[in-house]
Amino acid sequence: MTALASVIVEPAAYRPSDDEPFMNERQLAYFKGKLTDWKDDILRESKGTVVNLKAETENHPDLVDRASSESDRALELRTRDRQRKLISKIDEALRRIEDGSYGYCEETGEPISLGRLEARPTATLSVEAQERHERRERVHRDD
Repeated sequence: MTALASVIVEPAAYRPSDDEPFMNERQLAYFKGKLTDWKDDILRESKGTVVNLKAETENHPDLVDRASSESDRALELRTRDRQRKLISKIDEALRRIEDGSYGYCEETGEPISLGRLEARPTATLSVEAQERHERRERVHRDD
């Protein structure tokens, strides 16, 4: 078991700051907890969706009711698909925590700001690298 597992960080009691060493054990444990809680919430919601979809298999005699029900179901399934993709990003971030690369830009190797990681814990690029990536994407999309 890693030393990281022995550090327990209460999210409400601790916020990473620039005054401490970047990606120290406490910060890593904080982000690991944040990512794990986020993943657990998504999985709990998706279980509720499965139950709701099974319960709503009724056939509506009214066409408008049926269309509304189908539209709601399609929206729910699209949301779940987005969340499935998010879970894979969360799993990738958890792997990066374990291998020691979490918090560092994949493109430049520089630290990603704590503010960015707080807002988007699955971030793999610094703000500057993300902006460059989006500019290149926009240029190539226009072709």
